[in-house]
Amino acid sequence: MANRVPKRIASVILNALKGGVVPRIGLPYITVGREAEIKALLRDVDVISDGGASFRFIVGKYGSGKSFLLQTIRGYVMDRNFVVVDADLSPERRLQGTKGQGLATYKELIKNMSTKTRPEGGALELILDRWINSIRTEVAAEKGMDPSDPGFIRLAEERIMSVIGSLSDMVHGFDFSRLISIYYRAATEGDREAKAAVIKWFRGEYSTKSEAKAELGVNIIITDDDWYEYLKLFAMFLRRAGYSGLMILIDELVNVYKIPNQISRQYNYEKILTMYNDALQGKAQYLGVIMGGTPQCVDDTRRGLFSYEALRSRLESGRFTKGGEVSDLLSPVIRLSPLSNEEMLILVEKLQGIHADFFGYEPVLTEQDLVDFIKIEYSRIGASSQITPREVIRDFIELLNIVYQDPTVKVRDLLGSGGFDFAKPDGGKSAGAGYEEFEI
Repeated sequence: MANRVPKRIASVILNALKGGVVPRIGLPYITVGREAEIKALLRDVDVISDGGASFRFIVGKYGSGKSFLLQTIRGYVMDRNFVVVDADLSPERRLQGTKGQGLATYKELIKNMSTKTRPEGGALELILDRWINSIRTEVAAEKGMDPSDPGFIRLAEERIMSVIGSLSDMVHGFDFSRLISIYYRAATEGDREAKAAVIKWFRGEYSTKSEAKAELGVNIIITDDDWYEYLKLFAMFLRRAGYSGLMILIDELVNVYKIPNQISRQYNYEKILTMYNDALQGKAQYLGVIMGGTPQCVDDTRRGLFSYEALRSRLESGRFTKGGEVSDLLSPVIRLSPLSNEEMLILVEKLQGIHADFFGYEPVLTEQDLVDFIKIEYSRIGASSQITPREVIRDFIELLNIVYQDPTVKVRDLLGSGGFDFAKPDGGKSAGAGYEEFEI
C-alpha cells in the first residue's frame, strides 16, 4: 500500500466495518467521495473559528454513510484545533426528558470530549490542566517569577479570572467561572479530591444541589433543562483556553422520532429549535452542532422533525431542490446521495489493501474480481433503492476473510456461488439487465 495503515488502526477499521459500525479512528484511509459535503461542513468550521455558530442536519438512510460522514468531520475539526463532543441518542438519551434523559445525553457528550491529542475521549481534565499550566508559564515568563515566589499564585489567579471573567455575563456563567477558579486553586494546592469534585460537577454527576454544596460550596447543578447552556459556556471557555471552538455531534436522531408520546417528542423538537435559533441568531459563539438522522425522522409530518411546524418552515427544501435533481449544500439539511459505482470500486480496493497488509498476504482479487463483486451486489432485487454501502462493505470483508482463511477457494467460484450470485427473479431469469448495464 502507498500509505501503510498501522496494524492497530487497521484492526479497528476491519472489525468495525465487518460489525456494521463506523470506526472512530483511521477514517482518512478509507474515505471515498463526499468531497462536496465535507467542503460545505468545513466552511462552517471557518465561520465558527471566527466567532460564529452553525447548525446542520445530515440526512441519510441506514447504512448510507451518515455516521461515517459525522466521524470524518470529527477527525477534520480535531485537526483544526477544535474540541469535539459526540453522542448517539437512544431511549435513555434524548435532548429533553422527565427522567433525566437530556442530562444523560450531556453526560455522554462530556464523557466523549476529545481533542487531537486525546481523540478517544475523556479530555476534560487534560484540557483544564493544560490551560492552567499555560497560564502559569505565561505569568512566570512575563513577570520573571518562579512559581514558588510569593504572590505568584495570586498573579496567576488574576490572569485566570481575567480570561474567564467575560463568561459571567452568560446564563450560569458566574457559577461556571467560579468552578474553574476552584479547580485552579485545587490544582495549585495539589488537592486531588477538590479537582475530582469539580470534574464530577462538570460531568453532570451531582444528583442534588445539597451534595454539590457540601463538596464544592456551589448551590447549583446541571439539569435536564439547562445542560445545553453549559455547552455554550464550554464553547466560550475553550476558545479562551486556546482552542478554535466546540463541535457537538449528535447521531441517531431517529430515537426522538420513535418517542411514543407526542408531547415528549414536541419537547425534544423544541430543544432542537432553541439550539438551531441560537446558532443562526448569534446567541452562541464558537459552537457548531451537527445532527444525523434518517429521511423518515426528518420528513414525516406526523412524527418527524417536520411535525413541528417551526422546524418544518425553517428546514424544508425550497422549490428548486424539492425534486432532488439538484442539492443545496449550504442549506441547514444535507441529504446524502448514494456513492457512485466508481466510488464503491475505489473503496473496496482500499479495503482489500488494508486487509492484505494487516494479515500479511498479497492481494488475490483482481480488478475484474472487484468489478464483478460490485456488479453482483447492485444486481440484487431491489438493490437500486435498498442496498447501502454498509451492506456492501460487510459482504466484501466477509469475502476477503473467506479467501484469506482458505487459499484453495477460487474467487470466481465464490462470486458465482448461491450466496454471491446475481439475483434471479421471474422464474430463474437472471437479473442480467442490471449486470450488463452496470458501468464502472
